[in-house]
Amino acid sequence: MTIRGFVAALLAAPLALLAAPTAAQAAPDPALTIESVTLNKTSVAVSGLNTVPITVTVKGKYDTGTPEDSKTPVNVILERTGGSGQLSQLLSTNLVRNETTGTWSGPVNVPSTANGAFKVTGVMTGPFFPPNPPMNDPTPYAGPSITVTGTHQPKVTALVTPKVVPFNQPYTIRWAVSDAQTGKPYGTRIRVELGTDSSCVEYFGPGYTNLTDTNGVVTKAYPGVSRMPITCLLLPGTPDAIGWLSFVPARPAIVSAAPSKSSAPVGTVVPVNGSVVGAPLACPVHLQRLYGASQWRTVSSGAVRESGRFTLSAQPAYRGLIPYRAYFPACRNYVAGASKAFYIRGT
Repeated sequence: MTIRGFVAALLAAPLALLAAPTAAQAAPDPALTIESVTLNKTSVAVSGLNTVPITVTVKGKYDTGTPEDSKTPVNVILERTGGSGQLSQLLSTNLVRNETTGTWSGPVNVPSTANGAFKVTGVMTGPFFPPNPPMNDPTPYAGPSITVTGTHQPKVTALVTPKVVPFNQPYTIRWAVSDAQTGKPYGTRIRVELGTDSSCVEYFGPGYTNLTDTNGVVTKAYPGVSRMPITCLLLPGTPDAIGWLSFVPARPAIVSAAPSKSSAPVGTVVPVNGSVVGAPLACPVHLQRLYGASQWRTVSSGAVRESGRFTLSAQPAYRGLIPYRAYFPACRNYVAGASKAFYIRGT
């Protein structure tokens, strides 16, 4: 997977629950014709934080009938076909056109996290420059393959303090980059990009925001916010990140609930209305009844609406004072939580 694909999925997940219709995909650029794609190597070995360039050459033409055609770059896409590195896709830089030879040529920078086998699957007109999305889908092309032997791949870890971040309270993240093969730091200061939300998706290398210490550690303070952002550490590459860790820090589940009636005849359905701070859309909520001295059992279930509110159904099973609570199980970045106990008297 690419960092864009991973983080875009995180950003889109709550919105996808709204079930809005999606727009049709753009078609490949009709002005682009591909005759061949070649790589100057069939295998490469890469270690640690290094990248090794391989040269990709595309023969073809781009013809819209304007003088700008000769200045239009293309980008080659290679997809993973085997192996276990973090990257599932490799992108070339914007390849430069040579009108004399009728080709575009330039490097694909291969990191150790590309460990495995990759195959050319398409070519796309450029320039490639996030956050601007491409106007067209890639033109499919079944091209050559390359085998990457990646060793001493980087591993990124993060320690959030506090572990569960209260709403509107500041927090810190201690990021660390180490050699996954040895479990030790690389022993040098490492360039990293620390970002939140869209900056995790829109990265265009090889820029960076911070340097780690020689132990591979960098700590950053983040301001208190009501909506917790996606946070990321990216390892710079050209044009894309060569490794990363991206996640949403944990939030507490602050749950409140109250019955619409304090008493009702046995067997009568009593709506229980409540809310969860932060409005974790579509996360489940359970109404639980106390059995014995300490055993809570689920008797009905619902889900958090876009407003952050939910409605559950209680049904007194016997005469007397019956204890209930609303229980929110861990969902996405929210930890489990429960409301205060409340009572409905069965009559």
